[in-house]
Amino acid sequence: MTNSVSAIDATRTLIDQIEHLIHQDVGRHVQALFAAASGGLWSAAHALAGASRPHIGLITGFYVPLGTPPAAETDGPAATALLVTALTRAGIPCRVLTDDPCREACRAALAGAALQDVPVDTVGVDEPLGGMIAAWRDHGITCAIAIERCGRSAGGPPRNMRGVDISAHTAALDELFSAGPWQTIGIGDGGNEIGMGSLPRPLVAEHVNEGEIIACVTPADHLIMTGVSHWGAYGLIAALALLRPDWMSVLLPCLDPALDRAILRKLVTEGPAVDGVTQRQTLTIDTLGLEAHHAKMRQILAVCRRAGHT
Repeated sequence: MTNSVSAIDATRTLIDQIEHLIHQDVGRHVQALFAAASGGLWSAAHALAGASRPHIGLITGFYVPLGTPPAAETDGPAATALLVTALTRAGIPCRVLTDDPCREACRAALAGAALQDVPVDTVGVDEPLGGMIAAWRDHGITCAIAIERCGRSAGGPPRNMRGVDISAHTAALDELFSAGPWQTIGIGDGGNEIGMGSLPRPLVAEHVNEGEIIACVTPADHLIMTGVSHWGAYGLIAALALLRPDWMSVLLPCLDPALDRAILRKLVTEGPAVDGVTQRQTLTIDTLGLEAHHAKMRQILAVCRRAGHT
């Protein structure tokens, strides 16, 4: 890992520039949340880059019960598959955890990246988590990353952006996320995802629609707040490449529009999955088509090129 003081300062500057790019508001008016979470991309990437013998568990899947059809949303599983691609190419073992309603979506997203061999751990919506927690400890998980996973609200149930209680379709994976001994990283965009408990609840209540009732109370050691959670994967991959030049040649090629498209197409058609905002089965993430997401990807890669990492 980059370790001279001047190199660390330069790398921090670049990673902060990437964080600024993923802090683009897409209409949620959450600039105050971005400010409160500033520095989260650096801290998350620095923790991963410096870990000894890392083994990553990724938690995702956000069910949309009123979708057409009812299904997991595209944001989350797609980012997870892209991030798993990058981490495994860097030699880091990964496994994915979700619940029964989102299982096939997660498997489809991984298949879109030709990652069928990556284990997908699944629990029932009401299943006790003690056994899975013990299994993750036995596997030697060192870091749990929750990506766009709806978490517990102050009132108890997980609630979607509309304030609807979705506990009938959502396992309480917060319990495993927080169980340790692993470090935790949360990636989210709306205030109701696992990890957002790191933000002051009154801040979420003030700036997010239905924030008072949907705000997740589960914190993370490192919080990456983004305009779209999918961009959190882009940013984390790029930040790791900047911190670990020895990984750069395998990480940056993962920021590939063709790979991203293959993942999303497989996820939507075979999961199936729906856009979490429109609730429709389209090749979009939070209403945005891939051309918009890939414009963000190109901006992030341009920052890496300024450091000489192409």
